[in-house]
Amino acid sequence: MLYYLFDYLQEINVPGSGMFQYITFRSALAIITSLIISMLYGRRLIRYLQIKQIGESVRDLGLEGQLQKKGTPTMGGLIIIGSILIPTLLFAKLENIYIILMLITTLWLGGIGFIDDYIKVFKKHKEGLAGKFKLLGQITLGLIVGLVMWLHPDVVIREDTLKPGTKTEITEEISTAAPAENVHNTKATRTNIPFFKNNDGDYATLFELFMDNETAQKWGWGFFIVVVIFIIAAVSNGANMTDGLDGLATGTSAITGVTLGVLAYLSGNLIYSDYLNIYYIPYTAELVVFMSAFIGATIGFLWYNSYPAQVFMGDTGSLTIGGIIAVFAILIRKELLIPILCGIFLVENLSVIMQVSWFKYTRKKFGAGRRIFRMAPLHHHYQKSGMPEAKIVTRFWIIGLLLAVIAILTLKIR
Repeated sequence: MLYYLFDYLQEINVPGSGMFQYITFRSALAIITSLIISMLYGRRLIRYLQIKQIGESVRDLGLEGQLQKKGTPTMGGLIIIGSILIPTLLFAKLENIYIILMLITTLWLGGIGFIDDYIKVFKKHKEGLAGKFKLLGQITLGLIVGLVMWLHPDVVIREDTLKPGTKTEITEEISTAAPAENVHNTKATRTNIPFFKNNDGDYATLFELFMDNETAQKWGWGFFIVVVIFIIAAVSNGANMTDGLDGLATGTSAITGVTLGVLAYLSGNLIYSDYLNIYYIPYTAELVVFMSAFIGATIGFLWYNSYPAQVFMGDTGSLTIGGIIAVFAILIRKELLIPILCGIFLVENLSVIMQVSWFKYTRKKFGAGRRIFRMAPLHHHYQKSGMPEAKIVTRFWIIGLLLAVIAILTLKIR
């Protein structure tokens, strides 16, 4: 909203108003604002949750320090959601289709998580919202994101961005420039493939051997939508699994958010994307403003969520941050980096799948179930091994930082 106010002020030549045209300036304002909101609003919300006795119900699993967490306020994901939405609405271009999709993602999965927490806290139903309804919500969001990317005219990739030898000053405004004569926009199911020299992949090529190009493109979009649904469900559930120790999911998500913000800025800048040989995606630079708000929100929430936590994010927060990371990566065509970027989420998810599958298999074969880990998800395995909670979280953060660096390095390592 403020963007449009200052855009008008610039038109009437008010000094200093042109600063709002710079993505880096608005991103800095977004991260500062989200930090302030999360820290100030967070304190009040925690106090309100305590008064209303909206606390976490803990099932005794024999973990050290577990029972002390009983009654800790939950549904703190509302702090994260509010701290993302307000700065985005203030500083982003709200007609940008990518910003619209991120706002829909935040509200959609935030709503699903809120219903789940509400059932747990107020209806005293420990299982919360049935898994099939969560999955239905994730599938629906995936369909929305996939179909919009297919049908909306602004969701394109720009090819032949610069002719050899062209000299252009590196500016932020170039990321929103109109196509020149030597460029053209393409509506395609293309994506960047990490570690490959050409770095160019297209879902439609999977079908080009069996049908003509036009039909293959349609099948490619259909397959792309399936991939979108799978990624959103996997990453949002992975974040949910990871949210089991104080500050673990929050800190890991903040690290991932910084990496995605860098990738979005590079993909949305014509010069940098051309130099790095990655797709230049018009209008995606605006996503940096949203991701800055996300980073500020998660770091601000960490103020209260770090060990020992004063508040838990609940499914309201965990499903939301996982979905945001997934959709954001998809929009900037970096979804194939998710196994690296979200390596912590992936391992946590896999540990549960492996544990449950092996237990069922051995129970069927030997009559008694056996376990791979002491407890799943993986962070509970280390708790059972006697490792202090704070140390587990810190070490997972370090691994998250390493994975973030590797993700950035894929821009050059091919």
